Amino acid sequence: MPHTAIGMFAGLLLGLAWVIGGFDAFVGTAVLGLIGFVIGKVAAGQLDLTHYLGGGSGAGR
Repeated sequence: MPHTAIGMFAGLLLGLAWVIGGFDAFVGTAVLGLIGFVIGKVAAGQLDLTHYLGGGSGAGR
């Protein structure tokens, strides 16, 4: 199973703990699924967030 699917599945499982609450729970589950999807992409090496998180070459230090 690819890392992306595992990450998305983990986010959706976390959302299930929150799902007993109507539309707010639906939105929360979708957000957690998206977060899990992004974490899975990063774990698989398909998404590089160093530019956004301030990492990189270290120029200017």
